[in-house]
Amino acid sequence: MTEAQPASVPAAKSSVIFVFLVVLIDMLGFGIIMPVLPTLITQITGGSLSEAAVDAGWLAFAYAAMQFLFGPVIGNLSDRFGRRPVLLGALGGYAIAYTLMGFAPTLLWLFVARIVAGIMGASFSTAYAYIADITPPEKRSQNFGLIGAAFGLGFIFGPAIGGILGEYGVRLPFFAAGGLAALNLVFGFFMLRESLPKEKRRPFQLARANAVTALKGLGGQNRVVLWYAAALTIWMTGHVVYPVVFAFFAMESFGWSGITIGIALACVGIGAAIVQGLLIRVLIPRIGERNAVIIGAVSMAISTVFYVIAGPGQGWMIFVAIPIGALQGLFQPSINGLMSQAVSDDTQGELQGAVSSLQSIASVIGPPLFTAVFAAFTIPGALAYLPGAPFGLAGIIAAIALVVFLRGYAMHCHSDDVPPPAAEPVVP
Repeated sequence: MTEAQPASVPAAKSSVIFVFLVVLIDMLGFGIIMPVLPTLITQITGGSLSEAAVDAGWLAFAYAAMQFLFGPVIGNLSDRFGRRPVLLGALGGYAIAYTLMGFAPTLLWLFVARIVAGIMGASFSTAYAYIADITPPEKRSQNFGLIGAAFGLGFIFGPAIGGILGEYGVRLPFFAAGGLAALNLVFGFFMLRESLPKEKRRPFQLARANAVTALKGLGGQNRVVLWYAAALTIWMTGHVVYPVVFAFFAMESFGWSGITIGIALACVGIGAAIVQGLLIRVLIPRIGERNAVIIGAVSMAISTVFYVIAGPGQGWMIFVAIPIGALQGLFQPSINGLMSQAVSDDTQGELQGAVSSLQSIASVIGPPLFTAVFAAFTIPGALAYLPGAPFGLAGIIAAIALVVFLRGYAMHCHSDDVPPPAAEPVVP
């Protein structure tokens, strides 16, 4: 089959929409399994909910470790061979991984499936690079926000579908997720156009295909990228508390069923879709990336307080926290937009691959940390019974990320090597 032609400028809008659909279907598959994963682990292992949470943390650790090792490889391969083959290969990997999870008879089988997903599931960083290819620098933050909206919509429908399907069989959602990934692979094979012209590709260099080397190379252009990357890594360390702990927290604190958990996560998705798909496109031009990041970090810190203080019979507090926490969706797209403006066009894939690996570091650290905190505060004989403790820790981490970002932004404004960010708009 001949290589697809690069997407032209007039086709940029339709290409953005397609990548939006790619990420949306991926996130539908991810969201479908969230409400039922605790039940599947407890069925396989026969352990308690606290013990299952720890197992889930190590499953997430395995996934993130593979992302850390292979994320920069995938990003560099996309700079060499184009975005299209990498996106399609990642989709095939997801289809295999979810199917393996559906058949899993043992915990080891689940770990193998998560390792496969971690190696092949690099479509998100490549999707960001695809957007960077076809979008002018001044509009990248808004279009990165559209990709974030796909994440949100995946959380709207995915957990709700997973909760419903889980009522008919705890393994059914995993097969549904695998089917969605396979369907997306077929769709992309016929419809996805290449975004990176041959003249902008560069040779693959194995020495650059790791996070440390990649960021050293990018940091050689300017130090600003390293500060932004550090802030994003810290932020993601706190943010992973939601997909890893939420279902366990809701079952332990309020006795919620899979359907109720799915509804709550769907509300999270609605908030994310509104903020990243609509609000961010209005707010960033008015308040600027710096203020958007501040709002995102503060909103997360405030929302986590509700998780900490909510006791038995007070599940309604979570539905108060969700719309407040939705504004945290301003954080990552704004930093991504600033970072993409600070590097050259021919290293966008390398940037996103390196950032993906740093985010994987966060996902390596976060899941075992948060699930261990959850277990420590919920096991029999705990010094204090506080299922929301992991969320309190996440709020503190968000505040630290904000401090690091503000330092990097100050350097960006005074750097002689990097065009300064656009002047902060004056809000009337």
